[in-house]
Amino acid sequence: MDQRFDCAIIGGGPAGLTAAIYLARFRRRIVLNDRGGSRAALIPLSHNHAGFPEGIAGPELLERMRAQAAKYGAELHSGDVGAVTPEGDDWRVAGDGIGLTARTVLFATGVDNRRPEIDEATHRAALGAGKLRYCPVCDGWEAAGPEFGARIGVVGADGHGVAEALFLRGYTPHVALFTRNDCELNEDDRGDLADHGIAWDPRPVRDYDFSGDGVRLCFAEGDAAEIDTLYPALGSEPNVELIARLGLRMDGENCIVCDPHQRLGLKGLYVAGDVVSALDQISVAMGHAAIAAVTIHNDLRERDRQTPS
Repeated sequence: MDQRFDCAIIGGGPAGLTAAIYLARFRRRIVLNDRGGSRAALIPLSHNHAGFPEGIAGPELLERMRAQAAKYGAELHSGDVGAVTPEGDDWRVAGDGIGLTARTVLFATGVDNRRPEIDEATHRAALGAGKLRYCPVCDGWEAAGPEFGARIGVVGADGHGVAEALFLRGYTPHVALFTRNDCELNEDDRGDLADHGIAWDPRPVRDYDFSGDGVRLCFAEGDAAEIDTLYPALGSEPNVELIARLGLRMDGENCIVCDPHQRLGLKGLYVAGDVVSALDQISVAMGHAAIAAVTIHNDLRERDRQTPS
């Protein structure tokens, strides 16, 4: 059914759902389209999300947010948006089972982690067991173990991997850096690792074994290293396909650049969450969304001449 909304939100992670809650409570007509795949859904238990001292699982957090948005009238739909195009003063949003017009569009499409070569079932089980982790800001405390002595391995031998290993060194003295490909670190990076007691193994990891109590990183000729937790430091892929087609500005890592109020370079378009060039954290994504939602509401009020002249 072809409908017209005040705002179409693309993405059902913490950013998109926060914006849906705010805008619905502003009594705006809101539709949120979610293709699935939010990184928050992969979090077994988050302990640094404020207000949950015992932690909260990512899927539970998302379900609570969906229920809250729906309570205030936001329409939540599953489906992949394939195109956003201008239509007069509005925007046309189309995709799988989706056909609607919106006065504004909020992109909350997030990013996808680059993963090591691990099959999906093993990957999910390793995440659930805390043997595989992606965010040291989120869970470095837990990864380091109760006595802060766990063995942590970082795979990804470049500047990003070195930085992540150095960050994790603040939690435990037992940190090692590994690589997936034949490479060599520059002298400064090797010096930084040595100064902080971080081991560097230049042998490429060929396989990952999560079947035991810890993690075995397997090299050629049968050699292996034993660690307790693995952090891939391989970067991420922002979901910018829709935004890129509109010719909007991105930074050097393909994240979206916006103004301080989450506006993009075309009238009626906004962005929030990890796809923005900022710190990838649930709290930051929710902050973006709150700013974006208030901006959208006030921009629409101005369009409708509901603000002081």
